[in-house]
Amino acid sequence: MRLSLLAGAGSALLLIAALGFQAAGYAPCELCILQRWPHVAAAGIAALIWLTGRVRALAVLGMIAAGAAMGFALYHVGVEMTWWAGPAHCSGGVGDLSRMSTQDLMTRLQSAPVVRCDEIAWQFMGVSMAGWNAILSAGLAGLWAIAARKGA
Repeated sequence: MRLSLLAGAGSALLLIAALGFQAAGYAPCELCILQRWPHVAAAGIAALIWLTGRVRALAVLGMIAAGAAMGFALYHVGVEMTWWAGPAHCSGGVGDLSRMSTQDLMTRLQSAPVVRCDEIAWQFMGVSMAGWNAILSAGLAGLWAIAARKGA
């Protein structure tokens, strides 16, 4: 049970860190916010384990949640590194310019999000926040897997 609670606490700490960066002025992009939801789920799963004592099945769900966070983070890293295109609405795309009127273009530009998904806002040791989330989420998925294997 300890490993699953530790993994859930790790997800909670990642959420707190994300909110800390946000409070420090690093506004999250759409992909950053998407990466938070699996950590919310993992922290909730850890709470369920603490309340019910059912480790094995719930730890598998925690592993899936941490794996999803890692997957979303890896996708975001790929967008940041321009390995693939991100969502058009947060990667600078405004659609087919040749078919838009000036008014349509101005409307799209004014409603476009300020925070872009394809720009790195912060990095440490050459790794972006999304990259660190991928690395740490992989570690948490590993903890969840060990917890599931050990059971109660």
